[in-house]
Amino acid sequence: MNKLVEKKVDGEYISPVLPDDVKNYLIDIDGTVCDDIPNEEPERMATANLYPDALETLNNWYDQGHYITFFTSRVEEHRDVTEVWLKENGFKYHGLLMEKPRGGNYHWVDNHIVRATRFDGKFTDLIDKEATIQVFKP
Repeated sequence: MNKLVEKKVDGEYISPVLPDDVKNYLIDIDGTVCDDIPNEEPERMATANLYPDALETLNNWYDQGHYITFFTSRVEEHRDVTEVWLKENGFKYHGLLMEKPRGGNYHWVDNHIVRATRFDGKFTDLIDKEATIQVFKP
């Protein structure tokens, strides 16, 4: 990631960050860019139906200079079939992280800003919307 910017706090380097106009998208696979296929049925992964709006939107984000990393609950033994499926379907991406915890209800704690967008059936442009969020008590 050559767009990372080094930062110092009190004269010491901290983790570099992307410029504000570049996003680091972590995208789920099953039920988000294709059919929702559980690890218990890996034979279906090679022929999963693609969600065309996902392909168009994600490749557009990639072309705009954003980082696309697939973050899936598929286990490591399904990496090869997953990479082949992504390639055959034309996805542009930077990385693939396997073995995301299963079950949903994710609560991400990080020292960087994290924005979560729940997929609700169709990829479109993102819009700003005010919402209530949970934060650490001061």
